[in-house]
Amino acid sequence: MKSRLIASLALGAAVVLGTTGCNMLAPQATTIQYSASDGVNIPDSGPLKVRNALIIADEEGTLGNLVASIVNSTDDALALNVSIEGQPQSVEIAANSSVTLGVDMAPMTFDNVGKPGANVEVSFQSGEGEGVRVFVPILDGTLPYYTQFVPTPAPTATPAG
Repeated sequence: MKSRLIASLALGAAVVLGTTGCNMLAPQATTIQYSASDGVNIPDSGPLKVRNALIIADEEGTLGNLVASIVNSTDDALALNVSIEGQPQSVEIAANSSVTLGVDMAPMTFDNVGKPGANVEVSFQSGEGEGVRVFVPILDGTLPYYTQFVPTPAPTATPAG
């Protein structure tokens, strides 16, 4: 009788450990931080925070617009310096404000970013921060809400003749 009781307790303990033991070893998916959108969140590159950065390019990748949200929680206006393949650009963000490139202000346009579907290495730096390099996804206007961000080349003047 006692051996049956001990056997059933041992079996119950083995079932409980067997069914819940994986949770002790595997990381919980809800604790892993990730960018929950098409763009990427940029690790701290200074006092400015850059969120959901992505590039919307034309089909050939000859032109690309950087679209991102930028948050300045400091009491000073600060510049965000961005560079793609030797093409530096800068935008000033007012103190205690947030803006979205492409919505609140014009997106940053870069040449020869790469074809949609690829990633391009982008450098971000602000304030006294060291800056970081991050691979940013390149998308196109396939999704309706990105069509407004697809860059169009500036018209070239043709000589009258």
